[in-house]
Amino acid sequence: MSLQPFTQVSGKAAPILAANVDTDVIMPKQFLKGIDRAGLDRGVFFDLRFLPDGRPDPRFVLNQPAWQDARFLVVGPNFGCGSSREHAVWGLQQMGIRALIGSSFAGIFYDNCQRNGILLITLEAAVAQQVGQVVSQPQFATLAIDLEAQQICLSNGQIIDFQIDALRKTSLLLGLDAIGSTLQRREQILAFERSHLADNPWLQ
Repeated sequence: MSLQPFTQVSGKAAPILAANVDTDVIMPKQFLKGIDRAGLDRGVFFDLRFLPDGRPDPRFVLNQPAWQDARFLVVGPNFGCGSSREHAVWGLQQMGIRALIGSSFAGIFYDNCQRNGILLITLEAAVAQQVGQVVSQPQFATLAIDLEAQQICLSNGQIIDFQIDALRKTSLLLGLDAIGSTLQRREQILAFERSHLADNPWLQ
């Protein structure tokens, strides 16, 4: 599957700073019944975004003018814990979220984001908290992420460096999923296959 490459992206960053936000909060179970991925963007944070009568809850950050149409989320520790449902990531992707910034993420959720082209930036807890405090101010709600340079540029002028695994970085820059990343090494794979069969002709 071809993914949208991530190079330099700017946009609003919404703070969702509670700890241990699990995948049932990100994508409630009633949105797992479909036979395809259509409409999952409506399910994202459904119980937080909407009132019982279906109207948007004005108290929720993504419904507030300063953070509507956010492209990034600054999140609390252990974000994405709970069940392994990939629907949570599909919904975030459909909603236009390109990156999550936090201090720690649940392992399966982290891998699901990588497979679907969402950048996860892991910072020291104090630094992540600082970023959250900055984007919580409407006048500083916009930031930019330069993946090649591995930098977050905040609207207050601060620049924050981050680390990322080289393979994950390359995949995101090129918009490659796991299959696409593997096919980047197609010639080496074919060369190994030919050599292995030559050395072990009984396998043919």
